[in-house]
Amino acid sequence: MSRSGPRRGIFDGLPIPADKSYLKEGLSRIDESWAAARFDSLPHVVHILTSKDREGEIQFLKEQSDLIEDVVDEVVHAYHHGFNKAIQNYSQILRLFSESAESITGLKGEMEEAKKLLGRKNKHLGQLWYRSLTLHHVLCLLDQVEDVAKVPVRIENLMAEKQLYAAVQLHVQSVLILEREGLQAVGALQDVRSDLTKLRGVLFYKILEELHGHLYNNGKYSSATLSMVDSEEVPTSTAAGRLVNSMQPLSRRTRSIKGDNHIGGPVDGFPKVSSVDGGSSFDGPDDNSLDMSESDGLTRKDSKSFSREIPIFLSCATPDEFLESMIKADAPLNVKYLRTLVQCLSMLGKVAAAGAVICQRVRPTIHDVITSKIKAYSEEASKSSVDKAAKTSDVLHSNGPIPWFQMLKQKTKSGASVMAAQLVVSPISPAMAPTGDAQRAATQLLNSIFECLVEILENHIIVGELLEQKSTEVDNVNTPHIANGDASWNPDSESSQATGGFSVAFSLSVVQSECQQLLCEILRATPEAATADAAVQTARLANKDPVKEKRDGSEGLSFAFRITDAATPVPNEGQGWRRNSNVPQEGYGTSSVIADQGIFLAASVYRPVFEFMNKIGLMLPQKYSQLGSDGLLAFVNNFLKEHFLPAIFVDYRKCVQQAISSPAAFRPRVHATSAYSSSVELGRPVLQGLLAVDIIAKEVLGWVQLMPNYATELVEYVRTFLERAHERCRASYMEAVLEKQSYILLSRNDVESLIRLEPANISLQNSTSEHDNNVTDAEAVEVEIELSDLLLDMCPIKQENLIHDDQKLILLASLSDSLEYLADSVERLGESFISPPTTSVSINHSHGRHARSSSAIPKGLASLANEYRRLAIDCVRVLRLEMQLEAIYHMQEMTKREYVEDQDAEDPDDFIISLTTQIARRDEEMAPYITESKRNYVFGGISSVAANASIKALAQMKSINLLGVQQICRNSIALEQALAAIPSIDSEAVQQRLDRVRMFYELLNLPFESLLGFIAEHEYLFSAKEYLSVLKVNVPGREIPVDAERRISQILGH
Repeated sequence: MSRSGPRRGIFDGLPIPADKSYLKEGLSRIDESWAAARFDSLPHVVHILTSKDREGEIQFLKEQSDLIEDVVDEVVHAYHHGFNKAIQNYSQILRLFSESAESITGLKGEMEEAKKLLGRKNKHLGQLWYRSLTLHHVLCLLDQVEDVAKVPVRIENLMAEKQLYAAVQLHVQSVLILEREGLQAVGALQDVRSDLTKLRGVLFYKILEELHGHLYNNGKYSSATLSMVDSEEVPTSTAAGRLVNSMQPLSRRTRSIKGDNHIGGPVDGFPKVSSVDGGSSFDGPDDNSLDMSESDGLTRKDSKSFSREIPIFLSCATPDEFLESMIKADAPLNVKYLRTLVQCLSMLGKVAAAGAVICQRVRPTIHDVITSKIKAYSEEASKSSVDKAAKTSDVLHSNGPIPWFQMLKQKTKSGASVMAAQLVVSPISPAMAPTGDAQRAATQLLNSIFECLVEILENHIIVGELLEQKSTEVDNVNTPHIANGDASWNPDSESSQATGGFSVAFSLSVVQSECQQLLCEILRATPEAATADAAVQTARLANKDPVKEKRDGSEGLSFAFRITDAATPVPNEGQGWRRNSNVPQEGYGTSSVIADQGIFLAASVYRPVFEFMNKIGLMLPQKYSQLGSDGLLAFVNNFLKEHFLPAIFVDYRKCVQQAISSPAAFRPRVHATSAYSSSVELGRPVLQGLLAVDIIAKEVLGWVQLMPNYATELVEYVRTFLERAHERCRASYMEAVLEKQSYILLSRNDVESLIRLEPANISLQNSTSEHDNNVTDAEAVEVEIELSDLLLDMCPIKQENLIHDDQKLILLASLSDSLEYLADSVERLGESFISPPTTSVSINHSHGRHARSSSAIPKGLASLANEYRRLAIDCVRVLRLEMQLEAIYHMQEMTKREYVEDQDAEDPDDFIISLTTQIARRDEEMAPYITESKRNYVFGGISSVAANASIKALAQMKSINLLGVQQICRNSIALEQALAAIPSIDSEAVQQRLDRVRMFYELLNLPFESLLGFIAEHEYLFSAKEYLSVLKVNVPGREIPVDAERRISQILGH
């Protein structure tokens, strides 16, 4: 057993007095194993038995035992007082518990006695309580009777203050009070009941009139009225914005209604509001425009006021769930008012009756709205025209007479525009042109009308959905078995019957029908099917049975057109309900705004109708989306395809045919003293026929701006017209060059290849796709000589093979320039052309504005422009060849005479005089018709051919003397002077070529030895054949050795 020194162990902390510290020391020497939880005595026994001093070990254990007993005594002595105190406290607690149990037993006995005492008075107290309730109820009934007697006057006062919802609330509450048991037999209330019955009808018609006025933006709280009021004057606090619900592509007002069916559910039968945003604007063709580029196209010029305060028309209403929902709703004030009116009708149980009356008023009201818009536009246009006339009069008095005539004279300096105008018998008047006053007036008028109708339809959609919702709530209460039925937009459906026949589909059908009749009046077309449909609707509405007859045409909107003569007055077509179904509707009076009416206004109708139906498609709820895909836009598209486009093609094709078949179409105008101008306005002499074709092409493509969706058809028409004009130009070209030597040469591939390689051809490559002239100067000289040799091989040239009529040459020059002008015009039209979308555009909720994308010049027009340029280049090339052949024709006279002169002549030869005279005359005649670069091209080839012909003529001469050489030099100088007189020609190139002729003939004056030295120094200036021809000709007085040819050959051979 271990006897280690003192250490801290488990016995520390025992209450051992300080004077008995030996006990602590003794405890510290005791092994802690004696205090183990599971004490094992075997090791201690074994230790004692195996110890050498067994007695000592036993004695040590006894001492430890005594020490522990002393420690226990001290511990017991220290804790004895605490033990006694705890025992005493426990005894006292037991005593208190015993006393409490006795008190509770006594309390229970007392409560039983109290219960017996109270039970004796229970019956008497109940009788007193019931009597007090009865008296209170009687007092309440008396108060209610007194209040009900005052209700009719209060309702009339509320109606006078436009507090319709409060009046309906009071009426409904009063009726319920009078229906209570105990008041039904009160005779004094019979007059009140009668008054309330009358007030119910008065309230209904008052609400209906308010609803009718606000449906057409004529009420106090309509959007049109609110837009004219400053934000401080609006009855509630305002905040600009519109309702947005991304779940359905509805109108911004309608979304606030429809969104609740998916988000918050109805409150008191009325929907909550979803969210608010700031709204957006419609561009259009931007947009973009048309845009037609991203927004929903529903932003109005007026600001819509949102408010979370109590609207003024609900300020007197009793708080209820509907009033709370209106306060929380983030809707414009006009929408809140429409909701309030529909809620009033629902509370009165007049939803179906109101719908029936609204149905009867839709057609005549829409007709009146359109007519009033036309009158307002007419008055505004008349006022602006008067102001404009006054300003114009001031300008005339201050600046002199008729500035338009002066401008016309400036534009037609050369007479080109006037001549072309005489050739073009346009199928339309200037007012009906794409940019004419009639087109602009029609577009502006329709935009104004459609903008108003969009706002009206937006109100109809809101009210239609509200009425349908209220009727559905009534159906769900009365007939729960149809609650799962899907509301159909069919006007003959049960939901339509519940709303008195009024629905979104009905309103849209009537609006489109009226708009179609308006368009037909503008276009002078008779929509027979629509007129019949209007009559059917009129008869049905007059019989107040709007749902049992089938509507064959109101939804499909099929039309059978009969185009009337534009000169006849517009008949008053169409019928509608105007308080009296037997009175036919009058016309709309569009003739006061658009004096010129007819089929050609269809183009200006297209864009407003497209934007109008696009806006409607964005407003319509999903279940009515089919209504926006057809109707008015389909009518306009059918009209354009079946009538307008064919008329455009036939009429303009006739104009083109007249323009190009006229005797003056390809007759150049004579301007002997005028210079060429690059602008038609400044006098460019474009052929009258081609100028007329250009005017027609521009006018036809001008319709693209009004109806870009039909650009493909219009471009195809222009391509057809241009092809016909090109055929006529080629026929005129062939008449001038047929069977002529120049045309035959140009048809040869070898000649055409050499012409393309000529340096002068660069001036023509800028306007065509020919870009293969990449030759060096040396190669260019070889090409020039080769082409000249090829032309000289055609000798002898006969005059009948040349174009000896100068008018034909002038025609070719004018035709070339006119073709170039038309090609440039076609390219400009193509570059500014904006291609429409290739797919058909439909009005639905998934598409936005009318999309357009830029593109390059259409392939058909591009190929035609190239064809025009090729023909223009052929005309110029024929002229160049003709002048070269003309030079050869005159120069071939050199080979028919001997230049052995007896005396020095002062004038050049006659053929040179004839040639130079002809060059000067033709240059002067062609100058007004072609550019300077083309003049250089036409006359620039003469010098090379004449020089080559003069040099080669020496080989065919038998003899020549000094005076003959001087005569030939005089001829070259005369030709050089004639060519240099042409302003645009390259004088240096002409001089260089003809100096070579003079140098060549002056070799005849050199002695043989000097000739050998010249040849040695200028070996490549002339060919070997040309040097040898110098030796072969007989020159009097010149000595030529026998071996002269051999010696020259030796010089040229190494």
